[in-house]
Amino acid sequence: MISLLANPLRFKKFARYASPIFGCAALGLIAVGVWYALYNSPEDKLHENAVRILYIHVPAALISMSAYGAMAAASLIAFVWRHPLADVLARSMALPGAAFTVLTLATGAIWGKTAWGTFWQWDGRMTSTLILLFLYIGYMQVWAIIEDKRRAARIAGLIAMVGSINLPVIKFSVDWWNSLHQGATLGGPGFETSMGMPLYLLMLGYGCFFAWLTINRVLDSIERTKQKRTKTQRGASAVMEDI
Repeated sequence: MISLLANPLRFKKFARYASPIFGCAALGLIAVGVWYALYNSPEDKLHENAVRILYIHVPAALISMSAYGAMAAASLIAFVWRHPLADVLARSMALPGAAFTVLTLATGAIWGKTAWGTFWQWDGRMTSTLILLFLYIGYMQVWAIIEDKRRAARIAGLIAMVGSINLPVIKFSVDWWNSLHQGATLGGPGFETSMGMPLYLLMLGYGCFFAWLTINRVLDSIERTKQKRTKTQRGASAVMEDI
């Protein structure tokens, strides 16, 4: 599958079908998930309706981590096998991944104020998630600052791969250190089965939305590269004609 999509033309054919499928799936899953979250899930005994923040927070946290893991994997493929589109794919994941991380931190702060009486604590889970955001920003800044895109790809790829060490820290931080942050939400203490439906729907919906964004960002990158190449070729032809 990886080698099949290495060619931009084959990727564009794949995207022609995959993009609308992921887009429609995201729209439907998120709409149904929000309906379940607002109207068909129980209030928490302690936090009442504030618990509905978790229906946004938990899926966003999952996608922010999954996106970085996928970005690191794509960077590894580009680093080792020189896959033509792997760096483009990794770069296309960065901004959506960072956006989901911001959403995770923002909703986590709102939940923290409700549940613990504070917007922020420098505990392991919150701090490592903030580091994740800085890794996304650092990755994108390398691409923005370094003009030599081959060199930028190598440095950004190293950041993505080394930064993936932070993912298990985020995952297991609540087990390793004393923390205000609760453990696993799904199946955790006080978790009701009816709460699972909106969480699973929104996880899938966020995942499809992330895939839709990534595919379209890759397509946009391919198109911009094609236009730049055409412009360069036209410029070269004009110079030859002048000569």
